[in-house]
Amino acid sequence: MNTSFRSIVGAIAILGLAGCAANAPQGEVATREVTSRQVALPAELPPMKAFASSGITRPTRSNAAIAGDFLDLAFALESGRSLPVLTRFEGPVSIRVTGRASAALDHDLDRLLRRLRAEAGIDIRQTSANAPAAITVEVITKRALQALVPQAACFVAPNVSSWAEYQSVRGTVQTDWTRLTTRERMAVFIPGDVSPQEMRDCLHEEIAQALGPVNDLYRLSDSVFNDDNFHTVLTGFDMLILRAYYAPDLASGMTRSEVSARLPAILARLNPAGGTGTPRLAAPTPRAWKDAIEDALGGSGPIATRQLAARRAVDLARANNWRDTRLALSLYAMGRLYLSTNADIALSAFREAERIYGASPETRLQAAHMGVQLAAHALSLGNADTAIRIVDDHLGAVTKAENAALLSTLMMIKAEALELSGRDAQAQLVRLDSLGWARYGFGSEARVGARLDEIAAISPGGHS
Repeated sequence: MNTSFRSIVGAIAILGLAGCAANAPQGEVATREVTSRQVALPAELPPMKAFASSGITRPTRSNAAIAGDFLDLAFALESGRSLPVLTRFEGPVSIRVTGRASAALDHDLDRLLRRLRAEAGIDIRQTSANAPAAITVEVITKRALQALVPQAACFVAPNVSSWAEYQSVRGTVQTDWTRLTTRERMAVFIPGDVSPQEMRDCLHEEIAQALGPVNDLYRLSDSVFNDDNFHTVLTGFDMLILRAYYAPDLASGMTRSEVSARLPAILARLNPAGGTGTPRLAAPTPRAWKDAIEDALGGSGPIATRQLAARRAVDLARANNWRDTRLALSLYAMGRLYLSTNADIALSAFREAERIYGASPETRLQAAHMGVQLAAHALSLGNADTAIRIVDDHLGAVTKAENAALLSTLMMIKAEALELSGRDAQAQLVRLDSLGWARYGFGSEARVGARLDEIAAISPGGHS
């Protein structure tokens, strides 16, 4: 495929991970014959919450390592095909939105463009929908998008400016990334009938790829350029990569060796704390492990087959002596897939993954995704104080990462735990607060209500 897309695998992994919290203790609950309960939504939901301005963060690893990441991101596609030269926009970048864009999308796009100007140093401005633009963001229906590209949540394509144009030239040399020598027109296609958070996540990753790297690397722990999709808004690492992409020292048409020679000076200037040094290339992630993790999280095929794929990913990670995010992701996949059939295996996998992720400040967000499972399990056992402690440990990282779906799920678990421990008034306040974030993270009132009911069904207590 000649498009670069945000996969459904990743989208499911983020929301599905939080979603699995409701299902994590189903075996435990069933043995207690707990009656499924529902929590009534307020007659009028609170206003949708929005995140404040993002704090600028800096990557913590060396510039030599970052240079290696840059080269692997810039000179390959997700499919593994090599790109012969660096390509970028030369000069100011205009961007327009066509289709039925929501107010939330407009707000999130404005925030993103301000960040790109301030943190990545890119001269990018929005223009009117009717004006020609370097980047076109077209809002279409999820059904139309996935009818053409079934595994995509959203995607970017080169050398087109509309959905109609893309449909007419899809699969031709016009949309072949390997033929590019510079970037002049890019189109980002996102669904407009999903939650505000899903639309924002698509804006961040696909606009970043329209501007810069179109590859993803599983080894990256602090980036949206990673198919695990734990990070859904551009990080400090991502902004540094984009700033280097648009450094005056580089230009479209440069080869990998030419870029490699200039990167040390560029990164030393842009990120002095990272030091100097020639690019340090990481060992490539084996195709066998990628296939296993994608088979496990792909969402299709019998559960037993996907469980075997997750086990294969764990075995391959251990065989390669990985103690990084790739082993943790393998364990996470195994935990998700065993939730409904073997809670002991699932919880053991989540606990080990949480230990790996929790060992570094860079992976606190990933640890929080494990934490939601463990908090749900503690709640199902009636361990209210443990559930509250786990939730509180992770709220800061989730808020910083601007993941409203995960944030609201954690808060709903905390509300149930507070109620279980007799703190009804506090529980009601936390639950009400969670609904504002849930409106952004899950979208429709029906999805918000369903998530609330799922979390309520975990608790062995009852509502007064």
